[in-house]
Order: sequence, then C-alpha cells, then structure tokens
Amino acid sequence: MDRPLSVVDRAAYRTQQAAFALNTTLFQETARVFARAPRPKIDSSIVRQVRARFAALLDRDLDNVARGDYPRELLFQIPARRYLRQIPSLVRDAPGVVRRMRKGDYRDLPDGVDLSSYPPYYRRTFHWQTDGYLSRRSAALYDVGVELLFRGTADVMRRQIIPPITRFIAGGGGAAHEMRLLDVGCGTGRALRQIATAHPSMKYFGIDLSPYYIGAARRLTRDVEHATLLADNAERLPFVDGHFDVITSVYLFHELPRNARRNVLREAHRALRPGGLLVLEDSAQPSDSPGLAEVLEQFQRDFHEPFYRDYLRDDLAELATECGFEVESSEPHLVAKVVVAHKPAL
Repeated sequence: MDRPLSVVDRAAYRTQQAAFALNTTLFQETARVFARAPRPKIDSSIVRQVRARFAALLDRDLDNVARGDYPRELLFQIPARRYLRQIPSLVRDAPGVVRRMRKGDYRDLPDGVDLSSYPPYYRRTFHWQTDGYLSRRSAALYDVGVELLFRGTADVMRRQIIPPITRFIAGGGGAAHEMRLLDVGCGTGRALRQIATAHPSMKYFGIDLSPYYIGAARRLTRDVEHATLLADNAERLPFVDGHFDVITSVYLFHELPRNARRNVLREAHRALRPGGLLVLEDSAQPSDSPGLAEVLEQFQRDFHEPFYRDYLRDDLAELATECGFEVESSEPHLVAKVVVAHKPAL
C-alpha cells in the first residue's frame, strides 16, 4: 500500500542528507590535510556519476517508504548526537591509523586475544582500524567511521535489503511472526536493527566472528523481542538444514578470500529452506558499475582490503548462482549493490 510522504518529510530528509554529506566531506578533507594524504585525482565524469547515483539513492529511499517497504522513521534514524560524541575518540585514534597505513602494519592487533580462534584471513587490521575487529573500542567506533566514509549514506544503502524481504512476505513467503531471518556477518547490528524496525514480529538471528561486535549488536538490538546473536564462523553455521526463511548479508563478502566466500554461501544455501530468500549487499563491482571502476580500485589502495581486488572480479550474482541459488535481480545503489536470490523449491 502506498503511503504518501508529506512535502515537509521529503524536504527534511533531503536537508538531513545534504547536511551529513557536507559535514562528512569537511571532516574527510581535514583528516586528509593532517594525514598529509594527497587527494586522489578522479575524472569529472565519475564525480558527476557518483552525484547522480547519490540523488537516485535518496529518491529510492523515499519511494520505498511511500510504497510501504519500510517505515518513515528509518529515514531519520541516524544517531547524530551519539556519533558527534564519538568524533573526539575517532580523532584521537587517527594517528595510529596513519602510522599503520604508512608502515603497512596490518598485524597490529591487541594483546591478550587468542588469534588461533580466528581464521588466518581475519587476523589483521582491516581498514587500518585500531585492533581490527578484535576489541570493544573498535566496535564502538565502527559505525561512525563507516558513516563518515560514506558521507551519511551507509544506513541508506544498508536498508535497500529490506524491500525484497517486504515483497517476500507479501508474496506468500510466510507469516512474518513465524519467519526466521539470519544476518550473516551482522557486525554491530545496524542492518538487523533496521530490518526489525520494518518487520518487528520476525525471529532474528545474527552471526559474526567478532565477539566484540556481537556485544555491540546485542546492545543495539536489546529491544528487539526475538533476537539471538552468536559469535561464530559463518563458514560452518551452527544451524540445522533449512532452518531459515530469509538469509541476509551486508558488506561481508569483499572482506573474504575467494574460497571463504564460497564456503559461506554454500552454508547459507544449506541453512535456508527450499523457496527461501537470500539478499546480499556489498560493494559495487565493475560488472554492474563499470563507470566506477577507477573509484573502486582507489578504495582498495587507500584502505587495507586485501581481498577486495579479487572480489571486484568475482561477480556476486554469478557467485550466488554457482552456489545453487536462483538469482532474481542484481541492482547497484550508489557504491553498493544488492543481489536478490532464492533457494530452489523442492
């Protein structure tokens, strides 16, 4: 059912996003000066394309609410005050990030952590961030850091996984209160929290390798009535075959080596019921966004993303097909993409 948004709502939303874009751009440029990092040279045609995609993403967000895919409140849910309070911690953390970047020190992990508990690819400081994914401090700063990086659009891109779930329920995928959803690589729980806001009666599960990020996710989803979060490896999901109606994953696969990507998707296929829904979101790829190839390659150079270059050449939709899913769609959203697929019915 269409739910028209008022002119005031639309104007307030666009003003909010423009303010976030302006302020995060100023923050990024200030950080670049202090880090003495040269500004990347990006062709003006790419800049125009990114701006057009930004505008299209905001239009899509508003249209999704108008169609009833998710509630209006998600348009205004960025915790700006909390993020502002975290900026000083992020600034204090910056010199360590710059030092690791210049030295290429991706092994700078906290003492006292049993690294043997984690697969080798995980034992590193992804994005040069302090402690990698292996501390409460890292988990506390992750969301604000990502919003700064994506100029206030990280949550907007994340919630593009909700419309396929809404359509799946409406199309007879099952009664929402009986459905189980698993978010693979749930991190701090931002995606789960948004899905639960749209569909509060579903039973939610999340899995992530980091117990510290699972702790943050538990705090964020503490008011979600049915939420079970586990610190475990998605390459061997601790669930019986066909346990879930919906499986989602957001920004995980670009941080996995090629074999791990396939292991995780095969496990998702096993744990999803026949006819169940798979929704993946991750970085855009040249296969769907050839005009952004230069920007995507620059991201790999600026941040410690050791598996990203291979990910760019490992099309996510084709990967889902390879692992037994039937792909329904693959759509770009700004610098992300969403792949919607189903496990074949019996």
